[in-house]
Parts: sequence; structure tokens; C-alpha cells
Amino acid sequence: MSSRPTSKPARGTARDALLDAALAVFREKGYSATSVDDVCARAGVTKGAFFHHFKSKEELGQAAAEFWGTMTGEVFRTAPYHDPADPLERVLAYIDFRKALLQGEIAEITCVAGTMVQETYQTSPAIRAACEKTIYGHVETLVADIEAAREAYAITDTRWSAQGLAAHTQTVLQGAFIMAKARNDVAIAQDSVDHLRRYVEMLFKRA
Repeated sequence: MSSRPTSKPARGTARDALLDAALAVFREKGYSATSVDDVCARAGVTKGAFFHHFKSKEELGQAAAEFWGTMTGEVFRTAPYHDPADPLERVLAYIDFRKALLQGEIAEITCVAGTMVQETYQTSPAIRAACEKTIYGHVETLVADIEAAREAYAITDTRWSAQGLAAHTQTVLQGAFIMAKARNDVAIAQDSVDHLRRYVEMLFKRA
């Protein structure tokens, strides 16, 4: 799951500031290259305040992945792609919404959970599990619309399922972020999302 949230809940405490800072710095530098000092400097708090709220950088990483899921979940829950009556149009509108988010610097459009899990899946079970919950939690929000679209368009092909296609959308997006980083070009990700849309249209015989 990934997003560039356009809004977020009101923040106020040192813990809130540390989480906001962690999201920004992890996106820019990656989890491994980020130090506690980096996060504290971005948040404008002392290391004493950091260790009051988090026992370690790993605990911050876990909390950041969980917070990312909560914050982006609210963005997607209220997004306009839910409006169409036709379930396939909702699925396609979701893809269009994801492309619309791909504007600006790469660090601003990539997924915090996707970035962290690439670095930590073998070294931090806690962060990996938090990232899995965030990414796959988002996958689950897409399944009902895809299943409804299968029914509405009388899709009987058993080679693919709503669950599998929902997961595939995120596979494409996460891979698109990596390719964009490799070339330092957001257009690579935008092109991948266009291909995803065409693929979904073909699955539903809309090409």
C-alpha cells in the first residue's frame, strides 16, 4: 500500500511529531540509513523525549508502519473512487486515484511500509509484521469491489480471483516505486499504473 496523504489527523504531542518525522525521513533516506538523531532533529525534540516514547529505533519503525496504515487508510476510505455505482468503475477509479497521487518528488509518493519492509524483512520480524499488516490490510479493502465486478460482468474465469487481483494491484504499485527510484523518474511509476489499468480492463473484457 502506498499513498501521498492529502490530509492527516491533528498532531500535537512529541510522540506525534516523532512519528511524522519518521515517515518523512524513512521515505527520504530509508530505514537503515536513518538514525535516532535524524528523527529527533526533524521532529524538533530531544533524544530524551524520543526514549520516553520509544525504546529503540526498531520500536519507532514498527509504530511508524502502523501509523502509516492508519493515516493512509483514512485517505483511501474517504477518496472519491468509491462513488461510482458500477463496481468495475470503482476499481478503475481506484487505479486512476493511485496515478493521481504520483506527482512530485519520489520520496513524497512512495510507500513507507514498502520502503521499510525491503530493508527489514529478515532483520526485524516486528517491523516486517507491521508492514505486512499495513500493506495487506489495504489489499483487503479492494476485494469486495473486485468480487462485485466479477459478478456484475459475469466473469467465470477461475484462473484469477478477486483476492489475487487485489494483491496484484499492490505488487504493481510497489514494483513501480522501485523502478521509479532506480531511474529517479516518477513517470516510470505512472506508466506502470497505466499498464495496470489496461490489464484490468482486459480481464473484464473492456479493452
